[in-house]
Formats: sequence, C-alpha cells, structure tokens
Amino acid sequence: RGFTPQLSVLAAIATCFVASFFKKETRFTGRKLITALKEGSLTVLNVAAICASAGIIVGTVSLTGLGLKLSTIIISYAGGNLIVTAVFAAVILWIIGLAVPITATYIISAVIVAPALTKLGVPEYAAHMFIFYYALLSEVSPPTALSPFAAAALIGGDPYKTTIMAWKYAITAFLLPFIFTVLPAGRALLLHWEGIGVFAGIWTIVSGFIGIGMLASGCSGWLLKRLGWLGRALMIIGALCFVYPSRLGDAAGFVCLVVVILVQKMNREERAENPHPSI
Repeated sequence: RGFTPQLSVLAAIATCFVASFFKKETRFTGRKLITALKEGSLTVLNVAAICASAGIIVGTVSLTGLGLKLSTIIISYAGGNLIVTAVFAAVILWIIGLAVPITATYIISAVIVAPALTKLGVPEYAAHMFIFYYALLSEVSPPTALSPFAAAALIGGDPYKTTIMAWKYAITAFLLPFIFTVLPAGRALLLHWEGIGVFAGIWTIVSGFIGIGMLASGCSGWLLKRLGWLGRALMIIGALCFVYPSRLGDAAGFVCLVVVILVQKMNREERAENPHPSI
C-alpha cells in the first residue's frame, strides 16, 4: 500500500522492541539491549557484504543488457515451452547456489532467470517465488550443501552421507515450485485466486499434494509396505504427471497410484518383513 521496505523493517523493529516489554524475561534493557545491537550489527555486516557483491554482478548484468539476452537464450533453447524453461531455470539456480549464499542467489537469479519466466506469461510474484524457493533449496542440494555439512560438523557425522539423506528427504520440495509456476490454477497455493475458479484452484492444490506425496513415497520406497524398483518408478512418474498442465496428466498420475495400491493390496498376504517386495 505504498509503504517502502525500509519503513516496513523499521516498523518491525519498533514492534519487536515494544513487545519485548510484555514479559520480564524478554525485555530489551541495559546489557541485553547492547548485546542485541552488537550482534545485529555483526549480522548486518555479513549480509551487507553479500548484497554488495551481488549488487556488482546485478548492476553489470542490468547495464549491459546481459540479463535479457540470457533470458532470451533460455527460452530459445527451451523452444518456448514453459515446463522446459522452468527446468532450465531450476538448473541455473542450482548452479548459482553452489557458489553463493541464498540471498546472493536470489538477487542474481532475479535478474537472469525471472525475465525468462515472465516472458512466457508467469506472473512476477510466481516467478520470484520460484526463484526464492530454489535459492533456499540450494542449501540442501549436493554436492556443496552448506546446511547438511554444518549439521554433520555439529553431530560428528559423515558430511556426504548427511547431504545425501538431507537431499533425499527434501527432494519432494523440488516439485512444489513447478505447480504454481507451470499450472495457472496452482497460483492458488500463493493465495492469488484472481481469474482462478474455486474448483480449479482446490483441485490443483489437492492434486499437487497427492503428487508430492507420491514423490515422497517413490523416493523413500514405501507406500502400504515396501516398494520395489517398479513401484518406486511408477510413483515418481505419477508424481511428475500431476505437474503436467492437463487432465490427461492428472489421469495418468492417478492410474500410476491406483496400480501400485491394487498390486500391494493383492499381495497383502505376504508378511510385512518380506525382504522381496512384489512391486
């Protein structure tokens, strides 16, 4: 409503300061206030350095027109297909995220990747949420996943095994940005219902959650019981079908899910500890 980001931050700080006096344990008085100011200043220095470095790159890309050229190249290689363009965008974000932190990844990608998505009709808010989402996921993406490496250092675990496990559990999150980017009705997930029918929005949300659940099942290897390689493949393929913007894709996804469930139910007489799953 016309408020600047700076004013929003100032209002948030003032609100937190006033709210801290509601409880004795959280009051910002004396030494606690000085400590908070000190730690806040040190944190801002790190973020400012990252933003300044990213700003140089963004300025260079913007002034030379390289951002628009790169977006045009991405679209041309994708043949103007939105799904393929989104896949290319995700790969670019992953590559950028290997070298720089989340904030810098978003700032740089907003100049390079966002125009490619918006040129194909994706609203700006959805394109930037796509970028922000994958910038966050770069923290758990191998081979240079910073968060799992830090967690492994804290618990004394193997950093590479920790990274693979973190990526395995987070892989379902990689599907969600495609739902609100590729599917127009999927923008209901971002609470934008303009031009979206109620049924279409609800159906997209439900089918999206089913697809995410299928992807989680396929990656973990478990549904009603253990899944074999064929069952896991069907679950993953079915999950990807739910992202395809058509009723045919949804139907194919449901067929994969029903087939796996029926086969597992027909073999329910097998003991749960059977080391050789049927599908």
